[in-house]
Amino acid sequence: MAVHKAGRRTARVATAVAAAALIGVTASACGPGDDDPKGGDRVSEKPAASSGEKSPDAGAPEAKAPAAASEQLADVPASVKGGVITVGDPKAKHTVKVYEDPRCPFCKKFEDGGAQALVKPVADGKVKVEYTIASFLDKNLGGSGSVNAANALRASVEAGKFPQFHAAVFANQAEEESDDAYTPAFLLKIADKVEGLRGGAFDKAVTNGTYKKWVGEAMESFSADGVQGTPTVFIDGKKADGDGLYDQASFAKELKAKGIS
Repeated sequence: MAVHKAGRRTARVATAVAAAALIGVTASACGPGDDDPKGGDRVSEKPAASSGEKSPDAGAPEAKAPAAASEQLADVPASVKGGVITVGDPKAKHTVKVYEDPRCPFCKKFEDGGAQALVKPVADGKVKVEYTIASFLDKNLGGSGSVNAANALRASVEAGKFPQFHAAVFANQAEEESDDAYTPAFLLKIADKVEGLRGGAFDKAVTNGTYKKWVGEAMESFSADGVQGTPTVFIDGKKADGDGLYDQASFAKELKAKGIS
């Protein structure tokens, strides 16, 4: 899979995209910069609103609803071990490992495309998905959106709503990779689109960066696994074909070849 090497500044990203268009090369992933990002050091830590104060999501833009298919995973368990979030029956025969950065546009493309082929097999208990949520794009592009989103995703596990919130986060990704859109306030607006997610504990975790340490642990897991870009997907230990990640039918075909349907 070709890797789009996002630079440290927005200008480098724009240059790379423009160059790809000129020479007819289609980038298919987001990649860390030259420095080895550890993550976890940019989580916004703003105090939660107390009685009489404005809501912590006041002034944030409205959010879009997640794909309806995510509701099929409403009763599927999610758990955390180290820097990895696992969705699905822990005893499922097959395992799909997914490496993503919330700000990566190619990860959204995967979630809108190939990842949809995983919904039914996960709901049916045939496969579990292990997510490693990276946050290198904050270091490459500036801002704290990826880390804020990773922190909120971790909080959604405790609330029992990770699959739906994960879908909602990508549904609300900024149009421009360089836009630092995932503020705590906007993430709470996104959470409004997931029934039953908002609550005192979740809101506080998102606003205060409760899972700052875990965000760093997830980034360390990403680096330790030697992954070079996002999205990267492994099916039962074998790296998936990068060209098929962005099309539901193509990825479904690859899953079926591995016995997953």
